[in-house]
Amino acid sequence: MSKPDYLLVDVAAMVESEQTNQMSLTVVVNGAVITGRLAPEAMWRQRVAEVLKDSDRLGPFSTIFMAAGAGPRSEQGEPPTHLHFHVARILQGSLGIPETGGMYRIAIKDVSAWTVGDFSYSDH
Repeated sequence: MSKPDYLLVDVAAMVESEQTNQMSLTVVVNGAVITGRLAPEAMWRQRVAEVLKDSDRLGPFSTIFMAAGAGPRSEQGEPPTHLHFHVARILQGSLGIPETGGMYRIAIKDVSAWTVGDFSYSDH
């Protein structure tokens, strides 16, 4: 999308304002289907920092995610520009990658289609 979908911006803003991680969403970005739950940016940053901190090679990068002034746009009075997914999967056929779910940051302006809810997969 050349301009962000304002309804999707409102969904992201509500997730930010209510600090909830229970909103399930599925989006299409550059042909990829990503499904999972939205998280407030601060929560997402904290979780990514925790994962990086536990890594011998990537530990130093954890500070970037928790740096002062790197807070969510909502704290700065601006509408969200990104969706922050956790326990999210990229759908590939009948598979969800990664199997355990991942942490994705997606620019709202890049979302070409979306729906409320997430898709489940099975081996059946």
